[in-house]
Amino acid sequence: MTTLAFALFALVGCSKVEAEGLERMTRDAVTAALSGTPRSGKLDLSAKDLSGLDLNGVDFRGANLSAAVLNDTRLRQATLDRCNLTVSFLEGADLTGALLRNATLFSTQMARANLRDADLSGARLVADLRKADLSNAKITRVDAAADMRNQSMGLMQTRFVGGIATGADLSGSDFSRADLSFSDFSSAKLVGTKLVRADLSGAKLRGADLTGADLREAQLIDADLDHANLTDADLSGAEMRGATGLQTAVTVRTRGLQ
Repeated sequence: MTTLAFALFALVGCSKVEAEGLERMTRDAVTAALSGTPRSGKLDLSAKDLSGLDLNGVDFRGANLSAAVLNDTRLRQATLDRCNLTVSFLEGADLTGALLRNATLFSTQMARANLRDADLSGARLVADLRKADLSNAKITRVDAAADMRNQSMGLMQTRFVGGIATGADLSGSDFSRADLSFSDFSSAKLVGTKLVRADLSGAKLRGADLTGADLREAQLIDADLDHANLTDADLSGAEMRGATGLQTAVTVRTRGLQ
C-alpha cells in the first residue's frame, strides 16, 4: 500500500487498516535491524507491518516508521524520540510510559491508544486520538494546531474526542482548531495553552489549570469548568452556552466573560 493511500485512509478517519502487501516483521527481525543500524544512521521501518508485536522497551530513537502499521502493538516504555510516524497506524497500541519527544505524528491514526504517562513533549501532533488515554501524559510544547496549508484535502486537525487526559500536562502547547469534545481534562495543566477555535464541547475541565490559556472563539458548549483556574485566560468570542461550574472557577483577570 502506498504512502498516498495511507494518507487518504487517515483523512477519512478509517478504522483499522489492513496491512495487505506490507512486509510482516517479527520482534527478532526488528531488534536485529536495530542492532545492525550504524549509530549515525537512521533505521528505516517505513511501510512495515509490526501490528500486534511485543516491542516493550525497544529503542527506536530517530527511526523512520512512516506508514507503518502498529495496531495493537505493545510499546510500553519504548523510546520513539524524534521518530517519523507520519501516516502510521497505532490504533489500540499500548504506549504506556513511552517516550515520543520531538516525534512527528502527522495524520497518524491512534484511536484507543494507551498513552498513560507517555512523554510527547515537543512533538508535531496532527492525529486521530479518539477515545485514547493520555492520563498523566506530558504533552508540553506540542504543536497540535490544525494544518491550514492542506485545506483542499479537508481540515487536517487533531481529533481527541471522548478521550481521557486527567492529570496530563499540556502547558505551552498549541491545540488551535483541535476537536477535543467530550474528553476529560479534569485536573489537567493547560497553562498558556493555545486553544483558539478549539472544540471543547461537553469536555470536563474540573479543577483544570487554564492560567493564561488562549480560548478565543473556542466552543465550550456544555463544558464543565467546576473549580477550573481561568486566571488571565482569554475567552473572547467563546461559545459558553450550557457551560457549568463558572461560579466556582477562578476568574481573576479572565477576559471575554460577561
